[in-house]
Amino acid sequence: MKSRIETANAPGCDFPLQNLPYGVFSVNGDAPRCGVAIGDQILDLAAAEAAGLIDAQGTFAAPQLNDFMALGRDAWAATRARLTELLSEGATEALPLVPMAEATLHLPIRVAEYTDFYASKNHAFNVGVLFRGPENALPAQWTHMPIGYNGRASSVVVSGTPIRRPMGQLKGEDGPVWGPCQRLDLELELGAIVGADSTMGERVSVEDAEAMIFGYVLLNDWSARDVQAWEYQPLGPFQSKALGTTISPWVVTQAALEPFRAEGAARVNPLLPYLRESRPGFYDLTVGWTMNGQRMSETNYREMYYSSAQQLAHHTESGCPMRVGDLLGSGTISGPTRDQTGALLEMTEGGKRPVTVNGAERTFIEDGDEIGLYAHAQGDGYRIGFGPCTGTILPAKE
Repeated sequence: MKSRIETANAPGCDFPLQNLPYGVFSVNGDAPRCGVAIGDQILDLAAAEAAGLIDAQGTFAAPQLNDFMALGRDAWAATRARLTELLSEGATEALPLVPMAEATLHLPIRVAEYTDFYASKNHAFNVGVLFRGPENALPAQWTHMPIGYNGRASSVVVSGTPIRRPMGQLKGEDGPVWGPCQRLDLELELGAIVGADSTMGERVSVEDAEAMIFGYVLLNDWSARDVQAWEYQPLGPFQSKALGTTISPWVVTQAALEPFRAEGAARVNPLLPYLRESRPGFYDLTVGWTMNGQRMSETNYREMYYSSAQQLAHHTESGCPMRVGDLLGSGTISGPTRDQTGALLEMTEGGKRPVTVNGAERTFIEDGDEIGLYAHAQGDGYRIGFGPCTGTILPAKE
């Protein structure tokens, strides 16, 4: 398929006609509203709806995608089909387009709740070795269910937002000491956005969970590793993960990724029936990260052990209700080798093996460093990209 927007037809473009990711933007300080990325342009969906080109019940005038997502899968499919028609080669309708370079991008959703998982076997084993040794690296339950914890929705921010180095309690020789985090890290993740509610007291099947997922964003769950090492027993991460979580501004829909569906990591043992999938729940998606512009690592989402649908189904196991706008972090995506790791904690083996970044040694992130995540699925003559997901570290406020 070709687009009437010529830049969308370039082979390396993140936003071809096959993608059509949703986001929220503004221009020159006006009111944020919903848009869709196409090439180097943004189709102003609020203006398109006002002009009668599309019908989403007025939801695109909102400063977040939640109202549109709440319309349900039929509305998602109908809107995608209409956008494809409007933006295809040969279409002649006048379109309200905005150059992406002139727009400010905002957080695309109102984050209802945020849950982070721990679903890469490579990552879980590598980190477990550092904290507990190879014999106890993976907890006994790890290969039986997705492990997760409830994070802070309030500190989820859009790409480009600076992140402040946190202060915290650190382990000293005779007890805790107070100071700035010295072992600041990133986590390369994919975030699934829930587009439908579930009912309290009722479980959601894996198939129904997949139908509830609207789309995906890149997600960097910034981590204060020294704070984490002191606080994480017995209840897991707390302040070490509350400093900030960065997501990309464009939500790549499940429909856009459907052609790239793939198997995940090999199973160690059969899962209980409520977690079994009838079809592959992963995507052939290249993911990686950079530091100060230098590529550091690249791997594939297929390395993950639990899919977003399995994570969502497990989240409702107790009858926990889900809400439109819930955000589920996949957990750090890591491959089997050092240059495929999704965190510096793994790459430097806890700081023992420094890496070189633009001629300077690094073990963890320093003030002024910029971390960027990227991802794309490669099609025949096109690719489905996620756009940038970046954050720069500011000094701690001591």
